Amino acid sequence: MPATKRRAKYSYDVHPSLALLQKTLAGLKQKTGRTLEEWTRFIEKEGPATEKDRREWLQTKHGLGRNYAWWIAEQSVGKGDDGTPETYLKQAEEYVEEMYSGAKESLRPIFEELLALGRGLGKDVKVCPCQTMVPLYRKHVFAQIKPTTRTRVDLGLALQDTKVPKRLIDTGGLAKKDRITHRIEITSLKDINAEVKKWIKIAYEMDK
Repeated sequence: MPATKRRAKYSYDVHPSLALLQKTLAGLKQKTGRTLEEWTRFIEKEGPATEKDRREWLQTKHGLGRNYAWWIAEQSVGKGDDGTPETYLKQAEEYVEEMYSGAKESLRPIFEELLALGRGLGKDVKVCPCQTMVPLYRKHVFAQIKPTTRTRVDLGLALQDTKVPKRLIDTGGLAKKDRITHRIEITSLKDINAEVKKWIKIAYEMDK
């Protein structure tokens, strides 16, 4: 039932990477000798003032690896993700608002139409915004919505080596081993036609 309550409050879903972050948080004391809260208090008392200096200090004086040092330093100055679903979902809303503001505000109806199209493919679809795009997940990312220019949204699709028509542009993803292999350029609502609906459904069905 918690998922139902969350959906009522938020338009989006918790990003799959959050589980990895929570695992990192849970093992932080064992790996580094302190919890995040203990590191934060220690840095405030003993560490340098800036985030950059704190990163270097954690690595050189306390032997932390780069990833831990950067993340703890970021947290110590009130930045970054604290690992909670609530924080991520709040950030997700902010990411989308930022993506579709200013010169790109006119693209918002295209985004919302594509979002509804993706959601409508199945109850197992998860929508997990990042800072520059909105990926759609089933088991993996099968599509992503990105406001690429002021006048165009790109619908990226994970289609592997499927033979596709010319409208679907090769992203080079297959060669680079990226999930997204093709994209469709969309500049107006009328571009979201039967062909677009067909290919996003194919991408969804391929991600079993």
